[in-house]
Amino acid sequence: MKSVILGDVGRVLMCKRILKHQTTTDGAIPFFKISTFGGTADSFISENVFLNYASKYPYPKKGDILISAAGTVGKTVIFDGSPAYFQDSNIVWIDNDETQITNKYLYYYYQTNPWRKSKGSTITRIYNDDLRGIVVNFPDIKSQNRVTEVLSKLDEKIQNNIKINNELEKIARTVFDYWFIQFEFPDKSRKPYKSSGGEMAWSKDLKREIPEGWKVLGLASLIDESKNGDWGSESISEESTKCFCIRGADINGLNGIENFNPPVRYIDKSHTNRQLKADDLIIEISGGSPTQSTGRMAHISQDVLARLDNKVVCSNFCKAISLNKTKLSYIVSRYWARLYVSGTFFNHEGKTSGIKNLLFDQLAKDVKIALPTDENLINEYYELEKSIDKQKQNILVQNKELIKLRDWLLPMLMNGQVKVSDK
Repeated sequence: MKSVILGDVGRVLMCKRILKHQTTTDGAIPFFKISTFGGTADSFISENVFLNYASKYPYPKKGDILISAAGTVGKTVIFDGSPAYFQDSNIVWIDNDETQITNKYLYYYYQTNPWRKSKGSTITRIYNDDLRGIVVNFPDIKSQNRVTEVLSKLDEKIQNNIKINNELEKIARTVFDYWFIQFEFPDKSRKPYKSSGGEMAWSKDLKREIPEGWKVLGLASLIDESKNGDWGSESISEESTKCFCIRGADINGLNGIENFNPPVRYIDKSHTNRQLKADDLIIEISGGSPTQSTGRMAHISQDVLARLDNKVVCSNFCKAISLNKTKLSYIVSRYWARLYVSGTFFNHEGKTSGIKNLLFDQLAKDVKIALPTDENLINEYYELEKSIDKQKQNILVQNKELIKLRDWLLPMLMNGQVKVSDK
């Protein structure tokens, strides 16, 4: 292993500054600020500005490692070469000499958090001198390639698993839409109900036709119990019990479309009635942003509880509900998700001390849902969703183990404690 100061093998570069008046809310070229770095851009610049600046001023090449120097410090993204522009000074990269250190090796070296303070507390900003002063330990190029190949294959498997879960989620949404929006659920002859001549009736509440015999019920009438959130304490005591605490930021993870690590908290034993059980629904009631409303919902299945291998509560910014008919839980959560995506909840928010709050009680009275009365149909859909959810949760368990393996290998491969055979 050799050691080198990063500034001796590369230069810190950044894009030219983009002024506010040069950005729009839609356009040709995504402009990533620190708030959207690694996600979806909400600002854009014109193609003329992009071509002019990218040709005259520093611009990353495909494979360069972009680094967040502010906000979530040290977040890294491998630039894929797609036309995009990045906020100056807050998003930077090293134009390094790849005959000595490859970009891929540097990417994994960054995952060891070389910009942490010696006492372990994280810094609030990475300055250019901080980057230039990082000491990198590295082997020869051949060994670097072997190391990054091992780590890349683990990351590739993790990402492929996430893609599988995204496809499973699309399948589940499609089935819901087909059965409960288009009303093409299987009839007694296993044919699509509506297109096979199934009888329909006009619903005054929904202002549309629904299958004959179905009922329109308000969400409030389906709720058996509400459970308040609880943030608990960081430290254990004789009066507390260990729980995972689900925040709004964890809801996508619960729904099986991304990995997540909910914080562990210690909840007063007198609040055991706030612990979640299978088929509870969690709703984010505070938070959101100007472009994202409150109201995200997650379904708690038995497989979710098994995956977390612990008692579970939701945070103060969320609440949970139990339905009086648990097998309607998947249907209700899918209806709710459609409303959320439509932006409906922006019109049902209040503000307290600058924080947006979902007016849930009123919303629960206003939301009307068309529901079948055929128990066989309800049970069939429940078991179908349950099966898909089980597959998603199993994949997330696998990803948890892969991440654990990768994170265990990473520092030892980077410092030479473990070597990869070339055989």
